[in-house]
Amino acid sequence: MSLPGRVKIVEVGPRDGLQNEPQPVSAAVKIELIERLADAGLPVIEATAFVSPKWVPQMADNAEVMAGIRRKPGVAYPVLVPNRKGLDAAIAAGADEVVVFGAATESFSRRNTNCSIDEGIARFSEVCAEALAQGLKVRGDISVCLGCPYEGEVAPESVVRVARALDAMGCYEITIADTIGTGTAGSTRRVVEAVAEHIPVSRLAGHFHDTYGQAVANVYAALECGIATFDSSVAGLGGCPYAKGATGNVATEDVLFMLNGLGIETGIDMDTLVAAGEFICRQLGKPTNSRVARALSARKAA
Repeated sequence: MSLPGRVKIVEVGPRDGLQNEPQPVSAAVKIELIERLADAGLPVIEATAFVSPKWVPQMADNAEVMAGIRRKPGVAYPVLVPNRKGLDAAIAAGADEVVVFGAATESFSRRNTNCSIDEGIARFSEVCAEALAQGLKVRGDISVCLGCPYEGEVAPESVVRVARALDAMGCYEITIADTIGTGTAGSTRRVVEAVAEHIPVSRLAGHFHDTYGQAVANVYAALECGIATFDSSVAGLGGCPYAKGATGNVATEDVLFMLNGLGIETGIDMDTLVAAGEFICRQLGKPTNSRVARALSARKAA
């Protein structure tokens, strides 16, 4: 099976990567990170989330971040919104693309958004309708597609159900997310193939966490299925607060290294990307989770 000739990387570090960091990260640092990522050639950068500061205090500076970034031509800066209030705030801040999110299991939906799957779908249906009416693009994410911390294995049919609902709402792209990192190449393939029976694979994306060290393998399995869009986080930042032991998103550097080795185009410069990861890790006072970044830094220091 032939692999895609070009892949779009959606950088989620500034939002998904930072939202669970316990120490405050200033808006100035977030803005510089976003601009460094844009300079590295990332075509899509998830900038922030318009969520309640009570639940996600790290994103309380969302409007300040949106006002401060130097928007680079050709780069998209989507923001996460959980409800109509978040959408209105995002529009007021100048967002032109939003991300809505559901879950493939009832337990995770209730823990993550305090509502059932059906209630969440109804809520996002209103958000999508208003966003589209205002001329915004809408992307849909589905959490715990390859494993749930409360229900264990997830049936592909459960993912299909939510994906079809997001499709009906008008989401131009739908992300299959392994939120807790328990997926394997085999389970990735099964879920992608099930969803692709209903939604063109060209409109699907993959989002993998590396808890069990399988994220890069899962990206490759999804590539074999025809997916050509992947979420990743610089320096492998991130995690899931609802899953004990879950580690960060797959590192953008690691995905890029694999894609470069396959001769797949991305438009991303590795050196500039690694420097962006080093910048944010210095700010956080922690080492990078990217194996590629560590290896390249060690080679440079030798």
